[in-house]
Amino acid sequence: MMEASHIQTSLDKAHEDWKYMEDANALRRTYCLPNFRAAIAFVGFVAELSETADHHPDIDIRYSKVTLTLSTHSAGGVTEKDFDLLAQIDRH
Repeated sequence: MMEASHIQTSLDKAHEDWKYMEDANALRRTYCLPNFRAAIAFVGFVAELSETADHHPDIDIRYSKVTLTLSTHSAGGVTEKDFDLLAQIDRH
C-alpha cells in the first residue's frame, strides 16, 4: 500500500483528473461521455483492460457519466496496480 503523500504527488504529476479519496483510500475519476451508448462502450473498454490486468475497478454509470474507483482491496488501499490500470485507461 502506498502512502497518501506519495499517492497525491503521483496524481499531481501525471494524472490530475484523478482524485485521491483519503477516507476510502482509493482513486476516483468521473468521465463525461457524449451519451449512454458511449458510456457503455467505455465501460466495455475498461472491462477488457481490467480482465487482462486481473484488477477490477468499482464502476458507477449515470447515463453519460462513468465514475471509476480504484483500490487494491487485498492490500487495503492504493497500490502500483491501481496506477498501472489508470494509466492504461487514460491512454484511451
